[in-house]
Amino acid sequence: MPQTPSLQDVLDMAEELWPRSLAESWDAVGLVAGRRSAPVEKIHFAVDPVRPVVEEACSAEADLLITHHPLLLRPVSSVEAGTFKGELVHRLIESGCALLTAHTNGDSAVGGVNDVLAEIFGLEDAVPLKAAEDGLEEEGLGRIGTLPQGTTLGEFAATVFSTLPSVAGGVRVAGDRDAFIRRVALCGGAGDSLLEAARRAEADVFITADLRHHPASEAREAVGEQRPYLIDVSHFASEWMWLPAAAHALDRALADRGYDVEVAVSGINTDPWDFVITPGP
Repeated sequence: MPQTPSLQDVLDMAEELWPRSLAESWDAVGLVAGRRSAPVEKIHFAVDPVRPVVEEACSAEADLLITHHPLLLRPVSSVEAGTFKGELVHRLIESGCALLTAHTNGDSAVGGVNDVLAEIFGLEDAVPLKAAEDGLEEEGLGRIGTLPQGTTLGEFAATVFSTLPSVAGGVRVAGDRDAFIRRVALCGGAGDSLLEAARRAEADVFITADLRHHPASEAREAVGEQRPYLIDVSHFASEWMWLPAAAHALDRALADRGYDVEVAVSGINTDPWDFVITPGP
């Protein structure tokens, strides 16, 4: 007969899938709130632990909310309910819903954010752009791989746009629209720290999110307006793509151990931008 796991049982499986040792030194991952002995019958996945997501999870009577982004990335001295983060902590605890964060460990892990993006975009022989210090060869930040067939930068950017969740900011591209590309580097979330790694890996194009003016401008200047070209996407959209795969992986791991748990993925768009105004044709 199927059994109900404890929160600790789920944490053990999450550790196998997304080891905390893969998290960057500055990151805050792991259990944020919850009693390890509590039973877990419903699990909810989302990118951001923001109010609509917490309300969705609590209203669905989820026992565990797993988010990619941390709620408490920076240290706080209080979680009193008068603050927006304190209110979320109280809402979760009062609803009996634990909160677990899998951030940069979820990025670097095998089957993590970057592996999922590489698979979705059809990259072959993808390897990390930055290898994990204490991980396996295939673990680390970003990915670099090759398309089965080359295409133009414009056509590939259109594929990226149509594949990712629709958000107000769309997709921004730096480079010759008609240039032929085949070797692709990527990093889900904010990856401007890997711009040089993408250049060293001889990528034709680098896909990431939150490219700021100066890093992008300097990267373009450094290569003389040549490769890698840049595709800037939504932070939320690039990381949401991982959620169905992560939910499936955890659901399968639970089922393999005889546990019966309902796993759901939030469809709430938590991209912070609502609309964009661009020049006319």
